[in-house]
Amino acid sequence: EVQLVESGGGLVQPGGSLRLSCAASGFAFSTYAMSWVRQAPGKGLEWVSSFGGGSTGGRVSYADSVKGRFTISRDNDKNMLYLQMNSLKPEDTAVYYCAKHLNSFPGSIRVARGQGTQVTVSS
Repeated sequence: EVQLVESGGGLVQPGGSLRLSCAASGFAFSTYAMSWVRQAPGKGLEWVSSFGGGSTGGRVSYADSVKGRFTISRDNDKNMLYLQMNSLKPEDTAVYYCAKHLNSFPGSIRVARGQGTQVTVSS
């Protein structure tokens, strides 16, 4: 059974930083693309960043809204996905989810996601 458990969210002031973690289990983590997506209050799901799996050589991509501020990484030995978020803005406030893709390519559909972790950016 695929399990994705996010942690690391919280309340942070504008300009601050947070590091989100996602613990994955139940599948061959290294071979799959993984993403972070978020959902702000009253809005739809928004893609944030992706990290390709095995055959893609670890291709990384970011939404324009977070490029230069967020960094995605993964530790395949520990089955962990991370999102380092710097220079946070109030508009980054959302529930953040990690998601597993259908295969190693970030362009493939997302097939599972965790329960999410709340990030609130406010003074």
